[in-house]
Amino acid sequence: MPRPSKPAALEGCVFRARDVVRDGLLTPDALRSSAWRRLFRGIYADADLPHSFGIRIRGARLLAPPSALFSGRSAAYLLGAPSLVDADPPVEVCTPPDARFGPVHGLRIRKVSIPAEQVRVRYGFRCTDGVRTALDIARAEALLDAVPALDVLTARGVVSRQALARAGTAVAGGRGARSARLAISLADPRAESPPESRVRVLLALAGLPATPQYEVRDRSGRFLARVDLAYPELRLAIEYDGAWHGEPGQFARDRRRLNGLVAAGWLVLHVTAADLHRPDELVARVRALRATREGGVPGL
Repeated sequence: MPRPSKPAALEGCVFRARDVVRDGLLTPDALRSSAWRRLFRGIYADADLPHSFGIRIRGARLLAPPSALFSGRSAAYLLGAPSLVDADPPVEVCTPPDARFGPVHGLRIRKVSIPAEQVRVRYGFRCTDGVRTALDIARAEALLDAVPALDVLTARGVVSRQALARAGTAVAGGRGARSARLAISLADPRAESPPESRVRVLLALAGLPATPQYEVRDRSGRFLARVDLAYPELRLAIEYDGAWHGEPGQFARDRRRLNGLVAAGWLVLHVTAADLHRPDELVARVRALRATREGGVPGL
């Protein structure tokens, strides 16, 4: 069945239903056709636009009052960390306490006063600045979600580790203050993936802090590999095996790399997504391997 024709003025657009009906571009019945995708109450997009968070945040801007700000992971997206959202999570918005807005399906709305110095404008969108964004995430989210997000924010330069540390010190109290300080203390921009960050946090909380993205070299100083997490003094590495390890040719490259590490006296523990669902078992395995290595590592 052919898709209904679109007015040229609306191709590639996100728009308010009331505006296009008022201007005679569409009728209420036409809005229900497959040519358009409903984003929020009264907000539509050209159905040929990608199903993405960027489109959703464009729609949310049309719906929210001018005093609203994007916050949390929505602000992180605007500030340069798009990997922290996928296409479908609620768009996070904060409004002044006296604003009459919401609830709206698809939006997560908080009533809070944001000082002017914590506001930024990116691509025409008003949002919280890097420090406030990181702090809001650290306060609101579980530790195993917050720390990977802070790792990304610091790695992308959205917020510096120094500024984040100062913000953590300044957190006096209130909801999530204690967990925010802990999340900030555990953040590390060297992490290269959220699962790697989660493994690092689990180990740190168990009293087994590991060094992220450690460069392994042989006795002559030749680079062998960079491992996700390491206990260098024990020549013990922990590698998270994600889906990309199944790409064509990757298995052979992984084996060559592993052979080089083993030849240099390293022991490698491979961790998968399933292991993250059994954190106690993972920690026990690492603790046992450490004990074995502490009993004597050849060549040390």
